Order: sequence, then C-alpha cells, then structure tokens
Amino acid sequence: MSTKTRTSPTPTSHQAQARQKLAELERRDARRHRNRLIAWGIGIVVAVALVAAGIVTSLPTRSDGAQQAPDFTLTDTAGVTHRLADLRGKNVVLYFSEGAGCQICLVQMGEIEKRKADFDAAGVVVLPIVMNSRDQIMADMAANNVTTPFLLDDGTVSKAYGTLGKGMHPGLPGHSFVLIDAAGQQRWYGEYPSMWLAPDDLLREIKNHLAG
Repeated sequence: MSTKTRTSPTPTSHQAQARQKLAELERRDARRHRNRLIAWGIGIVVAVALVAAGIVTSLPTRSDGAQQAPDFTLTDTAGVTHRLADLRGKNVVLYFSEGAGCQICLVQMGEIEKRKADFDAAGVVVLPIVMNSRDQIMADMAANNVTTPFLLDDGTVSKAYGTLGKGMHPGLPGHSFVLIDAAGQQRWYGEYPSMWLAPDDLLREIKNHLAG
C-alpha cells in the first residue's frame, strides 16, 4: 500500500482577499481611533481656552490715582437737577449701568439702597446714572422696588467718565463705579463685567481709596 503525503491547502484568492479586507478594516479603525483622540484633545484645549477667556473678560477693571472729575449737570427721575460742583464737601459714588432691561442693574441699586445707612455713615452719596428715558427706567424701578432716583444721561456724562461701550452693548455704559472725593477729585474707577459688586465690597473700596 502506498502512502500519500498530505499538503496544506493553498489559500484561495477569496481567502486572501478576505484577509486583506480585514487588515484594511483594522487600519481604518486604528485611524478613526487616533483621529477621535486628536479631536478630543483639541476639544479639551479649546474648552480650557474658552473658560480662561471667559474668566479674563469677566474680571473687574480698576484704576486709581486722583484726577479732576468731569463736572456735569443732570436731572433725575424725580425732576431734581444735580450738579456735581454743588456736591463739593461730600464724597460721591457714580453708579453707571445699562439701566432699563437689565434687571441685575436694578437689583444692584436696590441692594445699595438697603444699605443707605452704611453709605451715609461713610459720608458717601450714591448717584445712579442711566441712558434711558424717565418712563423706561421708572417702569424697571417699580418692578424691582427701587426708589432711589436715577439721573438721566444722554450719553455725555457716560462718555466723559469712560464707561461707554464697556458692557454688553456698545452704545451703553458698562457696570461701573466712580468715586469722587469731597474736593471733586476722582479717586477710583471700578468696572465689573460680571454685572455685580456686593455693597460690602463697594464700601470697602470707598474706604480704602478715601484713606489712601
């Protein structure tokens, strides 16, 4: 009886094609995985950059140093005329804001209003200034239970104090405070893109800059 030697079958062309296809799929999956990792990494970098930019743009801007405060004459919502020169001998804080339509701006004034006794004790008069009509700001004042009269500006005073375009709207004031001492000297300017300054912090700024 003769013996036959068995030999391994030669892969068919179909098997070779299948293996080639599998290899291509594995390479494609590897590329996709690598691209996903790259995209994920880029996304993290962009997110961090956006957060950092948001933090930077929401940080307050301050300027110190005494300089003559621009004089002005404005009428308030109660019909009373205010001339800065007439307030010599008193410390004055000008509060600029976007006014009507900005609820946090009214809330800010409402919280300052609640602390009137503390501002009086510090010898400070707070004058809120807006670029609105009387009817516009009065409606928001009533909605937020704010009674302190707002001075009505046509933009001249806001521009003179450098607060125009510092907020969300180019043609309106930003959320800013200006401290003017009893001699009519501007002692401090604080701009708050976060749209808020706690009354305690405002009082602290006032006392620190008047003492300096």
